[in-house]
Amino acid sequence: MSEFPADLRYTAEHEWVQDRGDGVVRVGITDYAAEALGDVVYVSLPAVGDTVTGGESCGEVESTKSVSDLYAPADGEVVAVNDSLDATPETVNTDPYGEGWMYDLKLADPSATERMLDAAGYAAILD
Repeated sequence: MSEFPADLRYTAEHEWVQDRGDGVVRVGITDYAAEALGDVVYVSLPAVGDTVTGGESCGEVESTKSVSDLYAPADGEVVAVNDSLDATPETVNTDPYGEGWMYDLKLADPSATERMLDAAGYAAILD
């Protein structure tokens, strides 16, 4: 079983969320999700300016095995996207918590992260 960075929050849909300050969070998928997907070949992300709703699909991750929805971790507005994933989607596999990040989200409710799982809570749902 993988270790999950303790400074991140997690969702049951296998997204990680990193607090960037000022109510903005960075979002990606966990290494557990990346491993389960297999080799990522394409990532479809929301656009800057899009409003997303927590728990609803806002993009897709396509691998050699399947296509999986990307779920918004909370309500908010997309303020940045990782355009480098267009050319190198495999970064999601090789560095899911670093260069494989997907988008930055300005939270409608900055306390939303408090309702997300911590690393131990996320690991527990995988058991």
